[in-house]
Amino acid sequence: MSHIYEEYDVAVIGAGHAGCEAALACARLSLKTIIFTIAMDSIALMPCNPNIGGTSKGHLVREIDALGGEMGKNIDKTYIQSRMLNLSKGPAVHSLRAQADKKDYSARMRQVLENTPNLTLKQAEITELIIENNIIKGVKTYSGAIYPCKAAIICSGTYLNARCIYGETVSETGPDGLQSAVYLTDSLKKLGVEMFRFKTGTPARIDKRTIDFTKMEEQKGDEKIVPFSFTNKPEDIKKDQVSCWLTYTTPKTHEIVRDNIDRSPLYSGNIKGTGARYCPSIEDKIVKFPDKERHQVFIEPEGNYTNEMYISGLSTSLPEDVQVRMYRSVPGLENSNIVRNAYAIEYDCINPSQLKPTLEFKNIEGLFSAGQFNGSSGYEEAAAQGLIAGINAAMKLLKKEPLVIDRSQAYIGVLIDDLITKETIEPYRMMTSRAEYRLLLRQDNADLRLTKIGYRVGLIDENRYKALVKKEKAIEEEKKRLESTVIGANKEVQMLLTSLNSTPLNTATTLADLIRRPELNYQMLEPIDSNREYLPDDVIEQININIKYEGYILRQERQVIQHKKLENKRIPEDFDYSKVLSLRIEARQKLEKYRPVSIGQASRISGVSPADISVLMVYLMQHNSRKYANNINQ
Repeated sequence: MSHIYEEYDVAVIGAGHAGCEAALACARLSLKTIIFTIAMDSIALMPCNPNIGGTSKGHLVREIDALGGEMGKNIDKTYIQSRMLNLSKGPAVHSLRAQADKKDYSARMRQVLENTPNLTLKQAEITELIIENNIIKGVKTYSGAIYPCKAAIICSGTYLNARCIYGETVSETGPDGLQSAVYLTDSLKKLGVEMFRFKTGTPARIDKRTIDFTKMEEQKGDEKIVPFSFTNKPEDIKKDQVSCWLTYTTPKTHEIVRDNIDRSPLYSGNIKGTGARYCPSIEDKIVKFPDKERHQVFIEPEGNYTNEMYISGLSTSLPEDVQVRMYRSVPGLENSNIVRNAYAIEYDCINPSQLKPTLEFKNIEGLFSAGQFNGSSGYEEAAAQGLIAGINAAMKLLKKEPLVIDRSQAYIGVLIDDLITKETIEPYRMMTSRAEYRLLLRQDNADLRLTKIGYRVGLIDENRYKALVKKEKAIEEEKKRLESTVIGANKEVQMLLTSLNSTPLNTATTLADLIRRPELNYQMLEPIDSNREYLPDDVIEQININIKYEGYILRQERQVIQHKKLENKRIPEDFDYSKVLSLRIEARQKLEKYRPVSIGQASRISGVSPADISVLMVYLMQHNSRKYANNINQ
């Protein structure tokens, strides 16, 4: 028997990384919000890698923070090792990565949720969406309880019809042995939602006491900590860090895998879901790259109060007996004991082409979704979508303009645009190479790009907004001073340049021109810069990058202007593509399926050629001209 309970503005289904950000955004925007979770212990769970950030993912976390999300603050409080990756390369690909104490991370996020006004937590499985006239009206739990709501956000992660597999062992459970959600998929299918079946996996956890670290390379954290959250200062979060370790697979490892490949459910046919191309199992690595003699294996601690070590790089679904032999063939793991077996997990998700750029379903008003349910992979991708879905659910109910982040503004924009316009046939993973304007979308300037948007939405407070404006002013004023400060070829200058292995001056130049030299930077020129005032490290960082890469930055900014022209050419929601007779049949079908909101978005749809875009633009121009003429005549 069903029972109707208290009404909420927003119901969030799932309390993983997407659900947490979605619920917090709605509650912080003063909407009465309830978040449902299969198990309270699964809040912000890290069932796979116990870290936040990494290449391109670090960009997402800093963007989440810049918009007013929680992930950056949470990892700053619970990290056990922090490193800035790719420092040997340019600033566009510098990415922050932190090892987390996974229990602390989950506990701290739960504490934040429990103490947020307007937010209610409820342990329950949602089995059905209540839809009337294609509008969300409520959600129903396994016990029959109905919770009326004005908007709902599905953030089910990898729990829908989940099953965990290694060898011939199959468990109808979610990650980490938690209960799966087995009813919601049927409700979605009845509503006409197109579902996919995806797969991901996780490696074994090894008892630290059985590892010989003397056979491995130690990987220490950075001495100078860079916080994920722009609200934190390095000195405020600095702590003693743990080490990670690097080892490699051996020919013996590869032999064991090859000899047992027929026992892997990936190759025996027991796994039907599509796996992530950019996070392959060891079976895939060895089969697809047979000439590679060894693969990296990182040994990463799961927390300060556990001996479990995460074996990154050796994800597998091989049988348990094969896993034991395989792990023990790796230097340092010869006597290792497995605490938790590696496994693959299959789960249901949607075709994200069914979503608007706001992450609202095109055909069900008020229903939003985020995270792995949308066909992505990774905690960071999930949290980014959760934040945007939460903001847009709130904007809808508050009758305000929706928030759509353009791909020229943020990695978040790239992520969502790719999901909804490109054919997602496997779990989507964010990469720096996916962002065509990545020199502008650096992790170091996420606050300068997005904090004003977060302020406009209502998730950034007045003090943080004023601090950003002050930072912007300091950067611009110092850049102007450096461009106008002329340095002569005197003895002091020449001695400094020689000591820094830089060519002495033949004539006077500006401080900015000296900073443009590859071997020099702002800090090095302090002895000959008598008029400088104290500036924070983050301001100095922006000055160095903006001056050194000025030409490249200006070129990308010009490219963005051209990109914006196409994005600003809007396509009416009810546009009838069948009337554009010059469009190829494939293009017409794809455009009808994806319903792009702009010419720019249409141009990124697979199967729509530049010639199709030209035809579409000409038709729209003629159509708009006729419409304008009719209005004049009336």
